Amino acid sequence: MIRFPDRAAFTSALNALPHPDALAIETAAARQAQLTKPPGSLGRLEDIALFMAGWQGTARPRLDRIRAAVFAGNHGVAAQGVSAFPPAVTAQMVANFQAGGAAINALARVCGADLHVVPLDLERPTGDISVEPAMSEAECFEALNAGATMVGGDIDLLFVGEMGIANTTPGSALCAQALGGDASLWVGRGTGVDDAGIGRKIRAVSRALALHGSACDTPFETLRRLGGREIAAMAGAILAARMEHVPVLLDGFICCAAIAPLAAAVPSFTDHCLAAHCSAEAGHALLLKRLGLKPLLHLDMRLGEGSGAAVATQVVRCALAAHREMATFAEAAVAGAL
Repeated sequence: MIRFPDRAAFTSALNALPHPDALAIETAAARQAQLTKPPGSLGRLEDIALFMAGWQGTARPRLDRIRAAVFAGNHGVAAQGVSAFPPAVTAQMVANFQAGGAAINALARVCGADLHVVPLDLERPTGDISVEPAMSEAECFEALNAGATMVGGDIDLLFVGEMGIANTTPGSALCAQALGGDASLWVGRGTGVDDAGIGRKIRAVSRALALHGSACDTPFETLRRLGGREIAAMAGAILAARMEHVPVLLDGFICCAAIAPLAAAVPSFTDHCLAAHCSAEAGHALLLKRLGLKPLLHLDMRLGEGSGAAVATQVVRCALAAHREMATFAEAAVAGAL
């Protein structure tokens, strides 16, 4: 099982990212060329099949074992009035997840994902990033490893989600610090704040950047100072997945913001990731562009929880079904390429 016990191990993992299996991709592409269809006629479904072949290391990838992990955490910056809901809602929603009554429960069931819900010290919010670091070094490593733990076992695909009232504020701060631009470029309405709430979010993010910016000299330090427990957990899970050659479907704005510091430092970090969707959160389209990712879906979702990734899993299933189950020209006795 992948673990990150200290800064050296985290940095070492980030600087030694494995690559996809080139032979598996080549063999899968050769199969694609022989399937009973015009070349390229299945569009991005063909690209997805090759992507999955490379990370699974087989020319005929499968999607039998999907793991979904939803991490939950609370944020001290909520005290700045940056959310339309109180922090108590985080624990209430975790209880709903555990009872099977949330959107992600239904969507995970229908896409065949094994769902894990991981609450992270909900009774103890992070530090308010506008006045202090979100986490101590020990707290950040604890969160990173809570995420990495979810990658254990033989899985074909991972997607992660989050629940954390006020977490679009640290998400915006992470994007601004890692990718550039001022607070107003990245701040959106999150849970549905009004214009006054937007102003409070911009001011909180601006104060956080002024306070921590010069100290955010590594991806770890950026996560520690500007992130949150569920955000660091997602980053840890996605990094551990890369080390284990597990492909990842990225969910919405917060999920992508969690890896922004890692991708800014190592642009190839997202090579094992597919963007599930582009959410309605204001900064997500720009964030995906900066990460070099093209979303599979545009459904105006903004729920979080991994919900967009759960829906996009069905697209991946379709891509692999076509790649695995279509006949070749030889098998179908069809004369010549279409």
